[in-house]
Amino acid sequence: MSYIEIFLLALALSVDACIVSFSYGILGVKHPKREKYLLSVFTGIFQGVMPIFGYFLTGFVIDFISPVAKFLVFLIFAWLGIKFITESFEKKQDKIICLDIKHLLLIGIATSIDAFSAGISLKVFGNFILKPACLIGLITFINSQLGFSIGMKFKNIPINFAQIVSGIILIALGIKSLF
Repeated sequence: MSYIEIFLLALALSVDACIVSFSYGILGVKHPKREKYLLSVFTGIFQGVMPIFGYFLTGFVIDFISPVAKFLVFLIFAWLGIKFITESFEKKQDKIICLDIKHLLLIGIATSIDAFSAGISLKVFGNFILKPACLIGLITFINSQLGFSIGMKFKNIPINFAQIVSGIILIALGIKSLF
């Protein structure tokens, strides 16, 4: 693969992280700068590391993980989406979302399963993995920052509505992963 193709691959892989970051930005998190940075770092690192795992574990992946990978991504996104939607109906006093390590890890994993597969493709095409993995991680970091910032522009939407929309977006990403 050429570097232009790898750049386009990195852009495509970063879309899920951008959309998830947008969802969190729209919700109005407790510490926006901190949360934006943490979300971008986690998604960027996972997107950069997962192709490396895919690259070196190609045989194992084809035999064991490939059959369940899409379903695993669906379950994670569906769980997060349903959690957002159910919390929107709870009576509360303007609860502000705070990303904890568990959510960051789940988001990192769910948004990077396809990057794992990209690592397999890079090996098949005979590319070395280090530069593409760094590029994928960097592009994801940037797009996650961008998505969060755009989401913050819409944070004046009522929190219940924003949570429902964010939950629907996450569930839709999960459903998309099945196809």
